[in-house]
Amino acid sequence: MAHPKTEEIEMPFLDHLEEMRRRIIKSLIAVAVLTVLSFFFSDYILDFLLFSTRHIKHPINLQVLKIQTVFIIKLELALIVGVVLGLPYIFYQIWAFIAPGLLEKERRYVVPVIMFATLSFLVGAAFGYFVIVPFALDFFLSLAPTNVTNNIALDFYFGFIARLVLVFGVVFELPIVSLFLTKIGLITPNFLRKYRRYAIVVIFILAAILTPPDPTTQILLAVPLLVLYEFTIWISYILYRKKSN
Repeated sequence: MAHPKTEEIEMPFLDHLEEMRRRIIKSLIAVAVLTVLSFFFSDYILDFLLFSTRHIKHPINLQVLKIQTVFIIKLELALIVGVVLGLPYIFYQIWAFIAPGLLEKERRYVVPVIMFATLSFLVGAAFGYFVIVPFALDFFLSLAPTNVTNNIALDFYFGFIARLVLVFGVVFELPIVSLFLTKIGLITPNFLRKYRRYAIVVIFILAAILTPPDPTTQILLAVPLLVLYEFTIWISYILYRKKSN
C-alpha cells in the first residue's frame, strides 16, 4: 500500500510526463504532415539551395555520385522545411507545457514570444544562407589551384549548407533563451557581465565544434554570437529592471 505522501509527490510528476508526451506527439505529427507536404515542393527547395552556386566568383560543378542521392536529399530537405514551418506550433507546445507554472500576466506574452522565437530562427538562418554561405564557398573554392576543377558531390554540398544554416538559426535563439532564464530567475544581467570573458572562450569553442574545421567559418559564427551575447545582456537588463520595479 502506497503512502499518501508518495502519491502526492509521484502523481504530479507523472502528470507532467504525460503532458510532455502529448505535447511532443502533437509536435511530431505537425512536423510529419508538413514534411509530407514539403516533399511535393522539394524540387523548388533544392533549386533555391543552389542559389549560392550561381552567385559566387569561383565556378563549382555539383555531381551526383550515388543513384539514391537526390531522393535522399529531397527527403532531408522536406524534413528540414517541415520542422521550420512547424516552429510556431512547436514553440506553442513548449509554451503550453510551461504556461501552468507562469503568472496570468506572463501568459499574455505567448504570441509575441512565439513570433519573436520564430523570427529569430528565420533571421539567423537567412543570415547564414545569404551572407555566410557565399563567403565560405568563395573562400574554400578559391584555395583550389588553377588547374584543378571544383567538382563537389551534391550531398556534401547540401550537408555543408544545411549545417551552416541550421547552426545560425539555432544560435540566433540566444536572446529568447536569455529572456526565459532571466524571467525564471536563473540568470541576471550582472551574472552575464561578470562571466563575459568565460562566455567569449565558450563561444569560440562552440564555433569550432559547430562549423567546418577552418578558422574563417569559425570566426564568421563567433562574431554574430558575440554580438548576440551583448544583445542578450541588454534584454536581460531590461527584463530584470522591470521585475525589480
